[in-house]
Amino acid sequence: MVETVSEAQGSGDKSRVRSSVQMFKLSDVMVEEKKRMSTGEGELDNVLGGGVVTGMVVLVAGEPGIGKSTLLTQTAMMLSGAVKVLYVCGEESSQQVALRVRRLARQVKKEKILLFEATDVDEVVKKVEEEKPGLVIIDSIQTMTTEELTGGAGAVGQVRECAVRLTEVAKRTGIPMFLVGHVTKEGAIAGPRVLEHIVDTVLWFEGERSQSLRVLRAVKNRFGPTDEVGVFEMSEGGLVGVSDPSKLLLSERIEGVPGSVVSVVLEGKRPILAEIQALTSQSQLAIPRRVATGVDSARMQMLVAVLMRRAGLRLEGVDIFVNVTGGIKLADRGIDLAICLAIASAFLDKSLSADIAAVGEVGLMGEVRKVTGLDRRVKEAKKLGYKVASAESGRSVAAAIKKLLKGE
Repeated sequence: MVETVSEAQGSGDKSRVRSSVQMFKLSDVMVEEKKRMSTGEGELDNVLGGGVVTGMVVLVAGEPGIGKSTLLTQTAMMLSGAVKVLYVCGEESSQQVALRVRRLARQVKKEKILLFEATDVDEVVKKVEEEKPGLVIIDSIQTMTTEELTGGAGAVGQVRECAVRLTEVAKRTGIPMFLVGHVTKEGAIAGPRVLEHIVDTVLWFEGERSQSLRVLRAVKNRFGPTDEVGVFEMSEGGLVGVSDPSKLLLSERIEGVPGSVVSVVLEGKRPILAEIQALTSQSQLAIPRRVATGVDSARMQMLVAVLMRRAGLRLEGVDIFVNVTGGIKLADRGIDLAICLAIASAFLDKSLSADIAAVGEVGLMGEVRKVTGLDRRVKEAKKLGYKVASAESGRSVAAAIKKLLKGE
């Protein structure tokens, strides 16, 4: 049971918005190109589709400590020279935000950043209409409440109603707005995904807190593509955009060691070279372990079965560990061949040539299939001195292992 507001009492603004609903003929609708405002960070602009659009509502979600507040604080600092920014402090005090600004140590016009400590969404809406800032940041949406509902902060009804009211004021005033969203233990955006349908854009922040690399993905975007990603590196001075993540991911690679294979993945439209590592050892357990970090565990187990059945590798009593260096998570099927070659290389104790990058999807018959964007992957690999081994290099996993590892 979720409590909702059926009719707002004394809310003239909401009734005005509802009464102004009209019906138009498609031929009468004038479409204007939305002007975009740069955030000052190239990686964030790319994910948004070129910048922030008037009245755009963006939800930035991710695990605690991943860097959501840091990214939005930096955005506020970079835009402070051009527009007035209203930063709503729902979780932190204004002193804590000020300390973060000092820690980031960047040029900022402090008089143009307004810190507003509030958790009542109606007070926030009133303040937005009074100040008319150029950008609003809500940190976080889970702390916002309205007195018209009895549930506490973070309840499904509260989160949904507060998001609706903030979205309405953003559309009515044309002020772009960023909302910080928490993530549940299951890895979903808190508030059973209701926020994703209300806002215009959903940006997903991912990465391991113990690693410096962060990836910002556009899960939903009404004003741009959803296949763009931004790559950042967490440093002492905050988040820094990484224009060439391949060099960062391969900077510490040790060549000539069995179990190490480079692959080219497509993160959005951007090809990135990443290192896939594998380790095999004789198992002391009745059921051998299959551990995957950075890749889908079920996919890895399927590839192990293909290697056993189609390539003749005796992996029955062997523990297998697969890892993607740098803390990045890969969902691209194009890394299948690299995973297979890494496991085979570790099991056979034979290293792959240091200048080979493996790309290809592996089927249950053991065949290697072509992947999308192969030309872009090959071009990126050549730029860094790698030759691509793909579906054209061998028709099956067994043939690729014989050619690249056994030299047959």
